[in-house]
Amino acid sequence: MNYKETTEYLFNQLPMYQRIGKAAYKTDLKNTLELCKLLDHPHKRFKSIHIAGTNGKGSTAHFLASIFQTAGFKTGLYTSPHLKDFRERIKINGEMISEDYVVEFVKKNKKEFEKIQLSFFEMTVGLAFQYFADEEVDIAIIETGMGGRLDSTNVIDPVLSVITNIGFDHMQFLGDTLPKIAAEKAEIIKKNTPVVIGETQSEIQELFIQKADSVNAEITFADDIFELKKLSHKALDVACFDVWKNNELYIEELESPLLGEYQAKNIATALQAADVIKNQFGLSHNIITDGIRDMASNTGFRGRWQILSKNPLTICDTAHNKEGIKEVVSQLRQLNYDQLHFVLGMVNDKNIDQLLRLLPHEATYYFCKADIPRGLPEKELKMAAHEVGLRGRRHSSVREAYNVALNNAGTNDLIFIGGSTFVVAEIV
Repeated sequence: MNYKETTEYLFNQLPMYQRIGKAAYKTDLKNTLELCKLLDHPHKRFKSIHIAGTNGKGSTAHFLASIFQTAGFKTGLYTSPHLKDFRERIKINGEMISEDYVVEFVKKNKKEFEKIQLSFFEMTVGLAFQYFADEEVDIAIIETGMGGRLDSTNVIDPVLSVITNIGFDHMQFLGDTLPKIAAEKAEIIKKNTPVVIGETQSEIQELFIQKADSVNAEITFADDIFELKKLSHKALDVACFDVWKNNELYIEELESPLLGEYQAKNIATALQAADVIKNQFGLSHNIITDGIRDMASNTGFRGRWQILSKNPLTICDTAHNKEGIKEVVSQLRQLNYDQLHFVLGMVNDKNIDQLLRLLPHEATYYFCKADIPRGLPEKELKMAAHEVGLRGRRHSSVREAYNVALNNAGTNDLIFIGGSTFVVAEIV
């Protein structure tokens, strides 16, 4: 098999949550444990940091990876989903895994994988672990795919666990209350291993504390320690903050390439995570600051409040759940523009009525469907949107929707593209 055939095999022959939804979900770690045994436990051959959460775990993972790269460590990074190329999920020092390695790994193990009946995600986790072990990374930043307790990544023994926040997403798997969802994600907290919680949420704070106490894990809440105050900055493509630690000025004018207002929470989480283990890895103040500043160039991060064009101003963001969309809408309201053109697509296994009610009524909408089986047909999306007062036309593809929006937009208008990671992926 060549690379194209190999990725088609990965995507199509085996279940993949991002494409088909619930049918890909496994109810235990049996397959992953068999996989690790087959590969001779590669995850035991490198140090790791494990990151879970509803929103922000990808950004936090990239910030931490950048900090370790800046410090000179050979740094693995495993995240999901990808935007353009499957290999974006598995990187070392910002460089994607090679096509040849992917092909050889699948060719070598394909028969055994089929005996175990591995899912797409399980195979991909095995690939990442094997690659990081073979390449002898110093540390790997590992993001969960979904949840925590039953996530295929939850076989690692990390030096640090991080949970960014808890919100309502994937409720058909994780539960329909914050405590139920938090209990699933809390299972990445390991014995005698420090854990950082990004956001203090009163309804679940005690749950995390009790879980940490039960396994003798030191727990800290990042927003108890770090506060970021955004500064006005002339550059459109840089965010700037004064950082306060324990009510004392810690970093002046910290620059970040991620522009979303919500990224302040993720930076605080990454700062606290780095602070907890800085002595273990020799992470100096300057290394941490430079790692935050250079994150996008170090890791190749894309898709979060990303400016695609300045005339007209065109922005995309992969936010796709209630908390994420609330943040996006809040930031849109802070911008000055004549008319908002909103290219919108969603997936078919979410409570979209709840999400659509969060979106601005004054926008012109361009409804579309991402080119995946899980995408919600544009006709259904338009009908649901009209029910809550959103007006616009449907289009046969994301690209068509974007091109029509571009043709309609004036110089002082704003085009926003979002609603799903897969919609953004077709534009960036």
